[in-house]
Amino acid sequence: MKTFRTIILLLTALFIYSCDVMHDVERNDGLPLTQSSGRMLVLSEGLFNMNNSTLAYYNFDTKEFNTNYFQTKNKRGLGDTANDMILYGSKLYIAVDISSQIEVVDVNTGISLKQIPLFNDKNSSRQPRYLESSNGKVFVSCFDGTLVRIDTAKMVVDGTVSCGRNPEGLCIAAGKIYVANSGGLDFPKYDNTVSVIDMTTFKELKKITVGINPYIIHSDSQGDVYVSSRGNYGENPYRFQKIDTYIDEVVQDFEGLNVLNFTIYNDKAYLYNYDFTTNKNWVKIFDCLSEKVVNDNFISDDTVLDTPYSIQVNPFDGDVYITNSPGYTLWGDVLCFDKTGKLKFRINEIGLNPNKIVFLNE
Repeated sequence: MKTFRTIILLLTALFIYSCDVMHDVERNDGLPLTQSSGRMLVLSEGLFNMNNSTLAYYNFDTKEFNTNYFQTKNKRGLGDTANDMILYGSKLYIAVDISSQIEVVDVNTGISLKQIPLFNDKNSSRQPRYLESSNGKVFVSCFDGTLVRIDTAKMVVDGTVSCGRNPEGLCIAAGKIYVANSGGLDFPKYDNTVSVIDMTTFKELKKITVGINPYIIHSDSQGDVYVSSRGNYGENPYRFQKIDTYIDEVVQDFEGLNVLNFTIYNDKAYLYNYDFTTNKNWVKIFDCLSEKVVNDNFISDDTVLDTPYSIQVNPFDGDVYITNSPGYTLWGDVLCFDKTGKLKFRINEIGLNPNKIVFLNE
């Protein structure tokens, strides 16, 4: 019975996606009527091996909305399992994991400028995961155990360095790149290290031992680096730890703060937990300066999340955005909360497993 239900859900999701490919989608129901301005791009990874990643577009001023923006502009799909997206200069860089490429897009037109393939010398996929940028370079963690460097002027790969197993999130602090090595494909023998890469020499300086299955990593204004680890989804729970970048060691393990995913904005870490056994979740605010939780329950109204999929802050107004997935085969939503944790608006069915938002203020 469960198998039959899963098949029905999958076929439904595929039908929705097919309809969107054939027709531009412009939904007026449920769109935000707010004081927000600018534009928003929302990346959705789709389903593994289904080649149905999407990029949605919303203009707060004109109310233009298109859930299949990339397809509309380029007359082709984005690829298989788009995992991350960053804005650097006037270009969007999108890591498309299973297609093993970086899609470079002109942010003002939505037109693809180049597809950068990421394969090793044996023609095996590197599987790009997460992105960071600095000093004319974009850095890409890849599931084959490497960190790739892209020259943004030439749009070509100009460096590769080995990390740990199946690296995920990365961040830049104190002239170094910190890469979370998950070992996620080696269950139950996960990795438990963060690679420290010198930005100048592009060589690994050391590995820092952290919780098993490290996932997301960000830095604050003081140069401290925080990392969340997913554990083994059993007796080893999620963990939240701080790395001192002067000595490159874990200096604090926040006991009981079981964080799955987070982001940092103005030295406030917005954290969430999701328990895959109980289906319960929470969202908290952690002050990176005092190193204390300052809000145990960020959502202050009766808004209920299904499965939080990502969390980000709009740098232009401080609003907090949480992408939400009612089920991995169903289209997910974007929820916007004000600074007090009250829901400002919700855009339903923006994409299949929405995972990253880029905000534009013009």
